[in-house]
Amino acid sequence: MDIIDVWAQITTPRMQARPWLATLHRWTGSSADSVPDVASTIGAMDKAGVSTTLLSAWYGPEGSLITNEEVAAQIDQAPQRLRGLASADLTQPMEAVRELRRWVDGKRFVGVRMVPWLWDLPPNDRRYYPIYAACVELGVPFCTQIGHTGPLRRSENGRMLPYLEDVMLDFPELVVVGGHLGFPWLDELVTMTIKFPNFHVDTSAYALHRLPQGFVEYMRTVGKNRVMFGTNWPMLNPAQCLEGLDLLGLDQAGAAGFLSGNARRVFKLG
Repeated sequence: MDIIDVWAQITTPRMQARPWLATLHRWTGSSADSVPDVASTIGAMDKAGVSTTLLSAWYGPEGSLITNEEVAAQIDQAPQRLRGLASADLTQPMEAVRELRRWVDGKRFVGVRMVPWLWDLPPNDRRYYPIYAACVELGVPFCTQIGHTGPLRRSENGRMLPYLEDVMLDFPELVVVGGHLGFPWLDELVTMTIKFPNFHVDTSAYALHRLPQGFVEYMRTVGKNRVMFGTNWPMLNPAQCLEGLDLLGLDQAGAAGFLSGNARRVFKLG
């Protein structure tokens, strides 16, 4: 069965060294010195049967952690297997829009990702709004994090109500993909799904056997056509994340949609 990983990154040494990643290093037994490359990423994909991975650029208040140029160079090494999600500096709104227009073509770069906990700004802050307009104009999803924050940063900005709800009311055409489940605010996840047909979620940063039971029920029912597979590589590898797939109780159509179909539709992957 085809599998698409919608949240991964090939981290750089400068990103791995950030102090707020200490919790993830502790949980995963990794270190700031363990930096993946394209070869190890493709190897992990092959082991788990992942056909396509979306690699994120990362920009934050401390500067670029993974540049769009670096992601483009990574894609160049495996163009049949890798796609990109661009990012930009929120403090320079017009340059950020130009940067996204420069990279996002819907073919190699198929979306935009920004995580509010890194900026310590909720998604309804005015500084994001040029980014949302650019995503609508470019016809690509805006990818972000919902739910609590694993790194040593505040979790409040990951609440969907009212922050992300405000955004989707102001930008009814914007397609949003929220990563990391939205836990512990699963009731807000259901509310957003029912209210907004262009709201989606991915399971990155979780092995499937560790999904909360409430989220599993969501996958079987109201979220059936909204949930996508993700890993948060290199925090977790695809094989780890797929453990417990058979325990979810998804029917054939539900499993196919979760593993690749929903992502292929939302990101317009050929």
